[in-house]
Amino acid sequence: MPRTSRKRSTLANRAIVASAALLLGGGGLVAVNVYASAGEGDSNRSAPRSQNAAQSMSTIDCPDVATQSQLANVPDAARSEVDRNLALIDSQITEAYKRFADEKAQIERDPRFADNAVLNPLKDKRAATLERIALSIGRVAERPQGLEGLAPCTLRAGTSPAQGGQGQNGGQNGGQNGGQGDGQNGGQQGQNGGQGDGQNGGQDGGGQNGGQDGGQDGGGQDGGQSGGGQAGNGPEASDFVDITTVRPNVQKARTARGGSKGTFTTDCGVNEAGKFNSDNVIVAPGVSNGAHHMHDYVGNQANDAFATDDSLAAGETSCRNQGDKSTYYWPVLRLQNGQEEADANVDGGGKEGNVGEIQTPSQVTLTFAGSPKSKVTAMPRFLRIITGDAKAFTNGDANANASWSCTGFENRQLKDKYPICPEGSQVVRTFKFQSCWDGQNADSANHRTHVAFADRNGRCQNGFKAIPQLQQRVVYDVPPGPGFAVDSFPEQLHKPVTDHGDFINVFDDNLMKKVVNCVNGGRRCR
Repeated sequence: MPRTSRKRSTLANRAIVASAALLLGGGGLVAVNVYASAGEGDSNRSAPRSQNAAQSMSTIDCPDVATQSQLANVPDAARSEVDRNLALIDSQITEAYKRFADEKAQIERDPRFADNAVLNPLKDKRAATLERIALSIGRVAERPQGLEGLAPCTLRAGTSPAQGGQGQNGGQNGGQNGGQGDGQNGGQQGQNGGQGDGQNGGQDGGGQNGGQDGGQDGGGQDGGQSGGGQAGNGPEASDFVDITTVRPNVQKARTARGGSKGTFTTDCGVNEAGKFNSDNVIVAPGVSNGAHHMHDYVGNQANDAFATDDSLAAGETSCRNQGDKSTYYWPVLRLQNGQEEADANVDGGGKEGNVGEIQTPSQVTLTFAGSPKSKVTAMPRFLRIITGDAKAFTNGDANANASWSCTGFENRQLKDKYPICPEGSQVVRTFKFQSCWDGQNADSANHRTHVAFADRNGRCQNGFKAIPQLQQRVVYDVPPGPGFAVDSFPEQLHKPVTDHGDFINVFDDNLMKKVVNCVNGGRRCR
C-alpha cells in the first residue's frame, strides 16, 4: 500500500474510535518545572476580562489547573480521578473556544455578550469540576484549598498581524533561555520577526501564503475571518520569520573532565506506518482524545490512551533494535494547503481546528547524550518525560521548550516563531528533554517534578541525578514559506511556542546498560 493511502487508512480507523468516544480531553497538561530556564509561575495572567478589552479578542485564557501548587502532590489513590477531571477541564475549554469562535463577531460588537455566552457558563463548569477534584483528594488526604479561585477565565486580546502580532516584542512567550539552554536569546529574534513578516499579512494574516499574500481574509485557502490559518484559528503571518535574518544563538555548556561525552542513537523510523491518535497516555490515561490534537508516534506501536506499562512492554516497536520499545511522540505538522486528511471531521482533527495534510518527517534522529559535568545513571524503566508546554501561548513560557530551525542554520534556534527556510533547506524541530532525575519516581502528579533540566553550567541540582538526555531531531521537507503549523489545542492558535514532545522509556535492562556504558565511556553507539 502506498504511504499516503496507508496513512489515511490508519487515520480513518482511528477516526471511528475518536468520533464515538466521549469528549473528555486532557492532553498537554503540564506544570512548572523544578529548574525551568525562564520565569516561573503564571507570568502572563494579566489578560483583561472581556468587558475591559478594547482590542479584538483572539482566544480564551484560563489558569492551568495542573500547574497549581495545590496539585503538586496528588495521592496515588486519587490520581486517576484527578487526571480524568483535569482532562474534562480541557474539554470544557475546547467547547467554550468553539462557542467563542462561532460568536466572535458578536462578542467584538458587544464584549458583555462573551460573559453571558462563553465565560460564565465555562466558569460554572470549571467550578463544579474543581470541586470534584478537591473532593477526590479530600477523601484520602488533606483537601486542597483555593481551587475554586481557578474557575474564572478571560478573553485574551489579540493584535493585528500587520502590526507584528506576537513577534513585535519578542513573542508573547519568547523567553530568555530557549529551553534547555540552546537558545539563550531564543526569544529575541521575535523583536523584528513578527513585524517584518506580518507587514503584508493583511487584516488577518497567515494561511497558505502567510505574509506574502495574507490579504483581507487571512490568507490560505480557508483562512477565515480571524487568526489566519486554514481553519481560521492560526497560524498567522507574524508567527513566521525568515531564518536567514536570525542571529546565531546556540550556546553549549563546556564538558568538564568528569563529564560523559558519549552518545547512543536509536533508529525508530519516521512513522512510515502512519500511527496517529489524539490521545496522551501520560497526562490523560484512559481518556480518548486526551490531547485534542493528533500525535505522530515512533517506537512502541501499542501506545494509546489505554496503554499500560505491561501492554507497552508487550507491544511491537518500529525501532531497529528490538530492545527499545520506548514510545516517542509529538504533535503532527500539517501543510495549510486546503487538503483534507481522514481526520477532517473527527475529534482531535478538523473538529478542533487541526486541518491540512499531515507531513511524514523526512528524518527522525533519536540520540541519548551525556552530561557535561558528570557520569550518567540508568533511566528507570517506564520513566515518563514531557518537554515543552502544549499551552504555552496562554500559560506563559516557564515550561516552553520549542526549538525551530532549518537545515544549514541549526546554530539559530527559534522558540516562538516558525522558520521560513531558504530553497533547499528543510524545517527542523528539536527537543532536548530534561536530563536530571530525582532518583526515585518514574512519574509525578504533575508529570514534571520528578525530572528537571540541568542548570546553565550543565549540573543537576538538589540531589537530582544525571541521566542520558534524549535529544530528538525531526526534519520536514515542506515547501518554502509560511504554509505549515503543528497541531494544538484549539485555543492555543497553533502557536510555535506550544510545540512539545513526550517520551516513555521502555528499554530493556541490557540495552539501557549499553546506553549508559556508551555515554559514560565516551563512545558513539547505535
